[in-house]
This record gives sequence, C-alpha cells and structure tokens, in this order.
Amino acid sequence: MSTDKKGFFTLTYGCQMNERDSETLAGFLQDMGYVATEDAEEAAIFLVNSCCVRESAERKILGKIGELRKYKMADPGVIIAVGGCMAQQPHMVEKLRNSYPYVDLIFGTHNLHRLPQMLTECLQSGERVIDVWTTEGEIHEDLPARQANGLKAHVTIMYGCNNFCSYCIVPYVRGRERSRLPGDVIAEITALAVQGVQEVTLLGQNVNSYGKDLENPLSFADLLRQVGQVEGIKRVRFMTSHPKDVEPELIAAMAEVPALCPHIHLPVQAGSDRILRAMNRYYTRQDYLLLLGRLRAAVPHLAVTTDIIVGFPGETDEDFADTLDLVRKAQFDHAFTFLYSKRSGTPAAELPEQIDGETKRNRFQQLLALQNEISLAINQRLLGQVVDVLVEGRSKNDATRLTGRTGSNKIVVFPGDDQLIGQTVAVKINEVRTWTLLGEQLAK
Repeated sequence: MSTDKKGFFTLTYGCQMNERDSETLAGFLQDMGYVATEDAEEAAIFLVNSCCVRESAERKILGKIGELRKYKMADPGVIIAVGGCMAQQPHMVEKLRNSYPYVDLIFGTHNLHRLPQMLTECLQSGERVIDVWTTEGEIHEDLPARQANGLKAHVTIMYGCNNFCSYCIVPYVRGRERSRLPGDVIAEITALAVQGVQEVTLLGQNVNSYGKDLENPLSFADLLRQVGQVEGIKRVRFMTSHPKDVEPELIAAMAEVPALCPHIHLPVQAGSDRILRAMNRYYTRQDYLLLLGRLRAAVPHLAVTTDIIVGFPGETDEDFADTLDLVRKAQFDHAFTFLYSKRSGTPAAELPEQIDGETKRNRFQQLLALQNEISLAINQRLLGQVVDVLVEGRSKNDATRLTGRTGSNKIVVFPGDDQLIGQTVAVKINEVRTWTLLGEQLAK
C-alpha cells in the first residue's frame, strides 16, 4: 500500500484540546517526511481527528469520511485515518469497521502517541489497523518538537475528567484526570515564547483540578503564577473551569498575576437547581452567582463567558425560566448555547421526559435573543473607551483592516499597517456590535 504523494490533509473537529492533539499528530507526520497540504488532491494521508460531544458533530464527521472515499477510489495507496473522541467509542469503532471499509487506520484518544507505529504497520502490511485502547495510560512527553504558528498557542496541562456530568461523554472517551508535570508545562511554554508566542491558553477539561494527582501536588493557582513569569509571555488564559472547583487561591492569582487576562470561561449549563442536580453539577444557582460576585470583586472589568444547555431531559417551562433569570442576573459577556444532545452511554440518555425538538429550538431562540441583547449592552459600555489590543493579523472579513483581541477577549477591528502585527496597541472604540468592536489606533 503506497502512493507517490507526500502530503497530509488534516480535518479537526471539536474543542481546543482536539486542535492541540492535531498539532501533535501533524508533528509526527512531518517527522516521517510528510508535508501538510490544504489541497486534498495532493494528500497521501487524510487524518480525521473526531469529536463526539454532540450527535450533530458525529453525523457531520461520518458524512465527511464518506466523502473521502473518492480519494481512496482514485488512488488506493491513499491512507484514511480516523482518531479522536468519536473513534474511542466501541459502537463507533464497529460502525467504522463495518460501514466504512476504506478507512485504513482507527485509533482513539489514549494512544495518539503511537501514530508513527500504527501508520507504519498499516503501510507495510497493506491491511487496516484498528488500535483503540480501552483505558488511559501514562502521559507521554516524548512528542515531536512543537513549531509555533503565530502569536498565540494552546498548551494542554492535563487530560481527562473526573466529574461525570450526567450529559457528558468526555470522561468515557478521555479517561480520568492526569496532570502533566509543571516542569514539562513550563518548558513547552518557554520554547513557544522563544519562537515568538506572546499569548498562551492553558487547556484541560477542568483546569481547576490540575496538580491534585501529582506525586508532589501543585495547585492550579501556583502553576498560573509560574506561567506568568515566563519571559516573553504577555497574556495567559485558561479553560475550562468547573464552578465547584474555583477556590479563593485561584481568584487571588487572577487578581495578582499581571499576565493573567481579565476573562474566565465558567460553564453554568443551567439556571434551575433541579436541572443542575440532574446534571450532577455539584452547585446551585445561588452558589454560582455568589462565585461570580467574588470573581468580579477581585478582578475589575472581568469578562465572563459560559456554556448553557437547552432542553435537558425533564426541563420544564419553569426550569427554563430560571435559566433566563440567571442569565439576566449573571450578565455574561457571551454564552455558548447548545441544544441537549443525547449521548449513548451517559446517564442522561436514559432519563425519561426527553424534550422534543421544537420545544428545544424555541427555547434556544429565546435564550439566544436575550444573550445577544446583554452582549451588545455590555459592549456599548466600551464605546469611546481606549482598550489594549494584541494585533493578530488581517481581519478575515475585511482585509483592509487589522484584527486582535483585548485582554477580556473582545474582538477589535481597526485600520492599520502590517507592521503592527504582533504589537499591543491602544485602540479607541468608535462603534460596537454584538460580537465585534470597531475603532482606530491612537497615536503613540
């Protein structure tokens, strides 16, 4: 099984952790002599890094895998590899095995470090390879040297999750919590800073639990303090935080470490205590609102974003009204809103009173309208204000303008020259929209 092509084409679905995993997988392929390409016709390898958080994501991924068949038919030497969270599920492995016989390599989340060995076996034997580990192993740090791509980078600090929210598939496909050693995290960030990275986002399913499993435990707050001291790193972000694990030490670090951005992503998921209990979230709406108060008291101008699920099984009109009420009280800068999606193998999938699609969609639209109104009102407070913007490059929607973000993660678009890319500049906001701020750079 071989082809004269040397390109690889990557398709990544899902969260930032999947994006980071794809960077590692790309590094392995580059070390093997392959070259990244955006031209599917030049690809010797199609690498699909999959997601299974929602049913819609799985349908989309399976549809894309179906489209890849034509490249295999045109050149039998082409390799189609499917990895990631969707491929970690036993029923999906069987579906790929039986319904997609042209997929050559199937692997999960626990053994991506073995991509070179699995790919070599596939190429040499000419047979398909299915290698999905059922349990997580130790963390591997002997991964390809990472090449920075731009001013910002994601850095995974831990893997897995121990919370078992009743709707969530993540603990089943990512395993239990395992923290990287702090020295390895700092070494990676230091190397990125040398390459010109100025902003890092620390990733974990629940970053607040970082370090508790280490032989010499280190709190997440202490890790943040160490990261904040890395020379060249101007901004530090992190996600995701579970509300039940936001401790006073973390709030103090957010207030005291200059590099930490005034922004936190704090998923609330619902505003009804009854639904929060059913979700196995370990806090009440009052707990959440009090926590927001403590965070905002410690960090002036803190931006708060969140996740909300609409239509969880058994959600009544009163429960949904509680969610709308919490959104009004919390005043989120932005909310990522999702229709509940049944995930096979999770407790919520077996609950009675599954909500019909029309009811979920109607509630979703109500929530979206409310949050958009709040987001616009919050942005309007910035009209006429001067904000510091880390300039990332040209705007995708208007190539005549530059784009960047504030420390509070607001997108700002303004006229300017390419020489400003990579700099932090002062911009006066002249126009506000729900998702974007428009302004002009102030003279130095």
